Amino acid sequence: MLNTDILKGKWKEIKGEIRTHWGKLTDDEIEQTTGNLTTISGIIEQRYGEKKEEIQKKLNSIYGKFTAETESIKEKLK
Repeated sequence: MLNTDILKGKWKEIKGEIRTHWGKLTDDEIEQTTGNLTTISGIIEQRYGEKKEEIQKKLNSIYGKFTAETESIKEKLK
């Protein structure tokens, strides 16, 4: 249960970070992607006209940051 709560909290943080970079995206749009990087990337590409490679680079950086934090928390809980 605690791990699920942590992951849900991180997802909220990830969505916030994505919206920081691409403010025209709505929470609903991001939520509908269910965390799929390809889907999020496609929406961003359509909305902003950015290159797919640049979008993927930024998204991977965001996810990587939060994945590392989540893993660190999981290890501490063991």
